[in-house]
Amino acid sequence: MESLLGYYVHQLDPFIFRITETFGPRWYGFAYLLGFVAGIFFLRYLAKRGIGELPEDKVTDFIVYTAIFGVMIGGRLGYFMLYRPGEFFSNPLVFFKFLEGGMASHGGILGVVLFALYYAKRHGHSWAGLGDDLVVVAPIGIFFGRIANFINGELYGRATQAKWAVQFPDELLASPEHGLPVETVTKTIRDANALVPELTLSYPHDVLLAAQAHPKVVELLGQVLTPRHPSQLYEAILEGLLITAILAPIRLCWKRMPKGFLTGLFFILYPVFRMIGERYREPDAERILGLTRGQFYSTFMILIGLAFLAYAWSQRSTNQPEPSDA
Repeated sequence: MESLLGYYVHQLDPFIFRITETFGPRWYGFAYLLGFVAGIFFLRYLAKRGIGELPEDKVTDFIVYTAIFGVMIGGRLGYFMLYRPGEFFSNPLVFFKFLEGGMASHGGILGVVLFALYYAKRHGHSWAGLGDDLVVVAPIGIFFGRIANFINGELYGRATQAKWAVQFPDELLASPEHGLPVETVTKTIRDANALVPELTLSYPHDVLLAAQAHPKVVELLGQVLTPRHPSQLYEAILEGLLITAILAPIRLCWKRMPKGFLTGLFFILYPVFRMIGERYREPDAERILGLTRGQFYSTFMILIGLAFLAYAWSQRSTNQPEPSDA
């Protein structure tokens, strides 16, 4: 629905369908599933063409284990270690409250790196070769994840007057430094109660639920919410589509590529594009040395990328076996 200011008021439901008011399959989980399935199909396609570290019959198991032990556990731990360490150390069981959300892409990437190292040692594969496989499919999963962020209305952008700005109701739930002043939130709850007197709205979350069924509440939100960059979509394009468009053709066309080259390229491209996207994203934690958390953690990825490129240059090993002289 368009607000009185002419901007789109975000109303997308994070649930694909609801079994109860607060339980049901969510688009966010479905996005992860799509990313894993796309990764399986693409790596199996590469294997059929004789490209990559893994044979076709090992791809599915590898992606499933990487998804569980790398992406899911790494992303969850990374979220708490990088953004909410105090909460985690005071109550480690919060890790298992999956329905409350909380994943960090940097944690997921680190988890995948470590699991790939373990898998390579355990099964006699090249760590750099596995990395070259993974970094081609990882941006596909990132793309779906960022689209899910937009559907959820979370991790929204900074204030803007751009014509394509979006007003995100989750701003009511944010702290005053990243959202609306306390007095504005209080007044919004009071005004929403006046619009829908049959309901008793006491908290900001109550207003969000009421907006799903009452257009008048949506109009009210359109008058108070800040127009913001849909930064989730910017990041989906930069971190997902654009990196895929760069890495996939290289993977398909350069069959004698040194192992580790694509891995190094990803670890440079992702942080660069992430830093660009962070310029339009509302910070969700305190800055470090003047940088957002996403920008700060991304700088270390560039060093990892340079190390992989140096390794690829020095080894000159390839992702394909040498041709037989017979």
